[in-house]
Amino acid sequence: MSEKSCIKCGSKEAGTKEVAMTGTGLSKMLDVQHNKFIVVYCKSCGYSEFYNKDSSRGANILDLFFG
Repeated sequence: MSEKSCIKCGSKEAGTKEVAMTGTGLSKMLDVQHNKFIVVYCKSCGYSEFYNKDSSRGANILDLFFG
C-alpha cells in the first residue's frame, strides 16, 4: 500500500468542509446558493480542491486529493 500525501507540500493531514455557492444570473442576484461542493484541503499548506457534492462518493474524495 502506498503512502498518500498532499501534492503541493507532502503533508499527510487533510480536512474537508461542505460549502454552497451562488451560480450566475438571477441566482447570483437573489443570493440563491444551490451549488454544493465538498472542499478537501491540506491542513499544512492550505492547498484546496473542490468536488461537486452531488457526484462525489465520501471516502474516495481523499483518494482523489492525495493522488
